[in-house]
Amino acid sequence: MTQETIEAILLKKPSAKFDFPFGEDVMVFRIANKMFALLSLNDTPLRLNLKCEPNNAVALRDIYESVIPGYHMNKKHWNTVILDDSIPLENLQDMIDESYDLIFSKLTKKEKAQIALC
Repeated sequence: MTQETIEAILLKKPSAKFDFPFGEDVMVFRIANKMFALLSLNDTPLRLNLKCEPNNAVALRDIYESVIPGYHMNKKHWNTVILDDSIPLENLQDMIDESYDLIFSKLTKKEKAQIALC
């Protein structure tokens, strides 16, 4: 999967933006200033960190060899997905949706309302 493809998928999420707070090799995707994805640009293939419900995180690691505990993240709540095209795009999209939804659910009512207006 190319960087452009994964960026496009992540930026389709409502109010998603990215920045580089950890240097030019890690893109951090956010909603309302909260991270929902991190894309490591120095790895080949690319690696994407996504938030995950703890039981689901373990299940995904058991199903896919390319899903490992979140690198430099809380391994209970984050997975690293190695974007080697071994995971069907639909399943990857589900992982991205879960990460986004988990972060969105923790936003304040005001933040959620602002996103809904976009």
